[in-house]
Amino acid sequence: MPLPERNFVADALRTETVGGVLLLLAAVAALVWANSPVSGSYVSTLGFHFGVASLHLDLSVGHWAADGLLTIFFFVAGIELKRELVAGELRGPAAALPVVAAVCGMAVPALVYAIVNATGGGSLQGWAVPTATDIAFALAVLAVIGTSLPSALRAFLLTLAVVDDLFAILIIAVYFTSSIDFAALGLAVVGLAVFWVLLRKEVHGWYVYVPLALVNWALMHASGVHATIAGVAMGLMLRCHRRDGEEQSPGEHIEHLVRPLSAGVAVPLFALFSAGVSVSGGALADVFARPETLGVVLGLVVGKAVGVFGGTWLTARFTKAELNPELAWADVLAVASLAGIGFTVSLLIGELAFAGDPVLTSEVKAAVLLGSLISAILAATLLKLRNNRYRRLVEEEERDDDLDGIPDVYEQDNPAYHLRMAAIHEAKAAEHRRLAEVARSGSGDDDPSGMIEG
Repeated sequence: MPLPERNFVADALRTETVGGVLLLLAAVAALVWANSPVSGSYVSTLGFHFGVASLHLDLSVGHWAADGLLTIFFFVAGIELKRELVAGELRGPAAALPVVAAVCGMAVPALVYAIVNATGGGSLQGWAVPTATDIAFALAVLAVIGTSLPSALRAFLLTLAVVDDLFAILIIAVYFTSSIDFAALGLAVVGLAVFWVLLRKEVHGWYVYVPLALVNWALMHASGVHATIAGVAMGLMLRCHRRDGEEQSPGEHIEHLVRPLSAGVAVPLFALFSAGVSVSGGALADVFARPETLGVVLGLVVGKAVGVFGGTWLTARFTKAELNPELAWADVLAVASLAGIGFTVSLLIGELAFAGDPVLTSEVKAAVLLGSLISAILAATLLKLRNNRYRRLVEEEERDDDLDGIPDVYEQDNPAYHLRMAAIHEAKAAEHRRLAEVARSGSGDDDPSGMIEG
């Protein structure tokens, strides 16, 4: 592909809208494939193994997608988190509300899932499935719907989602690591330390870091700890503050290069090999019949909205933290509903939580898809209402009835403005009276100005 076209595609993939659309298309393709007459080919493709067995890398396509491709996604998430910590919304007191919102937005869905399964006799293994928010999908919906929404709303959602990802990573590391090979883990830590030292020594060259990153990933995978942890760790190590004379920090530069790979390849392929579940009428009915799947749906749709909104409101009510003055509580409610889109990481956690039960794994995936869809529709409706309101406000602010180049809203307290507008209205009224008089007299005056040449 020629360089200009390649740059155009890469720039497009850096936008949330395009990345979210690709993710959605991949999920739809997976659902169509898995429910088509050739669904057997989907299952056989998903289970096809390849790799080096001696290095513990003889994995199925599904495992390569979850353990390998998602590492790229989490690497970018690690850079985003580091940037927010050193130069963004997580740097100061402003971080309190979205951080608490993220924590409550994970705790309440887990509680909802636990209550549903405790009362219904289901398994508590999937408590973490509805706790995750999908950054790509959520930001894509916000970008498409919220063209007139305040920029502070995107910052709130991004901070919430980044913190959510951090805790999701910790959950994966702590609760879904069954056994640990401490020798491999120790070597992985050494490899990460070498990565950190090279960065601090400002050693340059992709041919140094890419092979080292692959070795670190392989060692982390061999240790039994989920391999995506290596991606997050390396992302957090990158310097994300700018020095004098720098247009971009190293973290920003690397994120700029890697994001198209993450949004255009890694995440869509993961969705393609993870979202393929049966969506027959019976399967959808079963989602509301089993406590595990019902807990996931209610956790995403109800738990996320209540947790994010309730945590934000309680923090603003009982602490010194304040909601950004650009935002209203209705905006927070819309974002709280948007946080219920748990696609990518929720699918991953569902696979890990019910790894020994393929039937339940498929049903939980269907629940994640349904819950995310309901949350997306609800959030899109609320965001559309808020977007319409903000658009009307913008139109009112830009209104200039007297065509003097100054928006009327800035002149409404100026006496001269009122005198000028009164004069304009009086002149228009006088012209209307004159035209009406001409029409009544039937003078046949062809000159609209009333100035007949003598």
